[in-house]
Amino acid sequence: MKRRKAREYVLQFLYACEMNENTKKMCDYELLREEIENFWERNKEEQNPDIKSFANQLIEGTIKNIDNIDKIIQKYADKWHIERILAIDRNILRFSIYEILYRPDIPYQVTINEAVEIAKKYSTKESSAFINGILDRIAKETLLSGKKE
Repeated sequence: MKRRKAREYVLQFLYACEMNENTKKMCDYELLREEIENFWERNKEEQNPDIKSFANQLIEGTIKNIDNIDKIIQKYADKWHIERILAIDRNILRFSIYEILYRPDIPYQVTINEAVEIAKKYSTKESSAFINGILDRIAKETLLSGKKE
């Protein structure tokens, strides 16, 4: 449950960055670290170091690989331009794809399940199926076939 809470914070962070049009600018590591610290200051209720550490890893990894991740979303989101995907869904996909491709310590099935549950909580009724379909295809075509995107 701690990791789900961390993922929810990651979603909040990425969503806020996107709404402020900062996501692409955050590839500057110092700016990213500063924004993460500001985020935690605004979320003072979270004092669990494990949650913060895991969330920070996901945020940093997602932002660092955002260009590649967005290309993957575009490839697998049939007939959907990435900008037409709901911002909540796009950001759930972003950190989940980061987990699937760059975090072999996390089983892809866990990542997909967590993404679906977070989508059910924060997005539309149809979003969980959409996210599940994209992540499942990515996992099967990249991890199970042995190729890396």
